[in-house]
Amino acid sequence: MSWSESLIRIAGYEVEVLQKRLAGVVDRRIAAEAAVARLDLEATVEAAAAEAAADPFAHLAHASYAKAWRARREQADAAAARVREEEAGARDALNAAFEQLKKFEHVAERARLAELAAAGRRETAALDEIALRRAAAR
Repeated sequence: MSWSESLIRIAGYEVEVLQKRLAGVVDRRIAAEAAVARLDLEATVEAAAAEAAADPFAHLAHASYAKAWRARREQADAAAARVREEEAGARDALNAAFEQLKKFEHVAERARLAELAAAGRRETAALDEIALRRAAAR
């Protein structure tokens, strides 16, 4: 295995690991956003239940619920924001690793083409030498 194949393989592995990490972060972001949506839905249901209740204390209980709900909603929003930031960082790391992989692949391709060109030059030189020897022998 040549140096270029080793570098490409290592860089490819890093890209794969970062893709898996990003997939995990995306799953966590989706879960965090779903938690926020659940809280919003729960608040809507509770508000409708408080409005429909004939009990005057339901409105007082709903006020306490709404205060607690806002605190939970802020926590859920903060958690979702942290996961979104982590996702952005994971995407940046994946992009950087992918660029690095492409650089290694480009360098390896250039080295392969240079080797082919050198081999072509050597073959041409060898054929020229054979032709010169034949011409000198005549």
